[in-house]
Amino acid sequence: MKQPVFTGAGVAVITPMHDNGSINFDVLGQILEDQIARGTDAIIICGTTGECSTMTDAEQLSAIKFTVDTVAHRVPVVAGAGSNDTAHGCALAAGAANCGADALLMVTPYYNKTSQAGLIAHFTAMAEAGGIPVILYNVPSRTGVNIKPETAKKLSKHPLVNGIKEASGNIAQVAQIAAACGDALNIYSGNDDQVVPLLSLGGKGVISVVSNIAPTLVHDCCKAWFDGDVETARRLQLEMLPLCDAMFCDVNPIPVKYAMNLLGWDAGKCRLPLVEPGEAQKVKIEQTLRSCGLLA
Repeated sequence: MKQPVFTGAGVAVITPMHDNGSINFDVLGQILEDQIARGTDAIIICGTTGECSTMTDAEQLSAIKFTVDTVAHRVPVVAGAGSNDTAHGCALAAGAANCGADALLMVTPYYNKTSQAGLIAHFTAMAEAGGIPVILYNVPSRTGVNIKPETAKKLSKHPLVNGIKEASGNIAQVAQIAAACGDALNIYSGNDDQVVPLLSLGGKGVISVVSNIAPTLVHDCCKAWFDGDVETARRLQLEMLPLCDAMFCDVNPIPVKYAMNLLGWDAGKCRLPLVEPGEAQKVKIEQTLRSCGLLA
């Protein structure tokens, strides 16, 4: 059995930006403190929600180092270190590990994609470059490549491959991964609307977008499940659904960053090519925050 990197609710934290597009470390620090105070079980920095795809390597590593130093071992820090260039990914993995991250989140190669054999070679090289636990990230809707259950099983035999963030939306595939890998691979939901379904298959938690705006809700849902209170977990999962819908009414992280600004955080705008949500989306986000009691 592999000890999970974390159990419960991990937030895929946004990266707040100044008006000139640089990282706003003051606000990032405030967000991290708020997340920990409200029960978040892990911080995932420089993931998709954190806009790592438009960061330089220096920016990415500086955000990781800042997060590690701010969190100061209170909860695990998982650092995004994915790339569709294996050599580049290896350098990022080593850099993130040197910053003190507890684990690495590695997305499948995108655009150039690869075969299942290529995935195994890619992740193996990057895991060994980092030398710390790895959570694979399967999000075929963004990358165009899917980690198949048999590939997950082969990768799970590597001692550094600790888990998988499953964002395929395919519950049957998640069940197949759980059956194939057993305790050799810890499964995390990559979809906020599928937390309880994945936990019911033996999942260890969620890497959450919604936790940016409702950390207590997501934490309490996971905690209820692990405490054996299935009914409360089910109820809280259903309470999340309007927020899930609103946070994905446009490309992530456009809605959640807009929502954070509405909630009083100086989150700034997304970097291009991401732009502000349209007027209809803005109305939907604001109305949802109000109806869910997050905005007065």
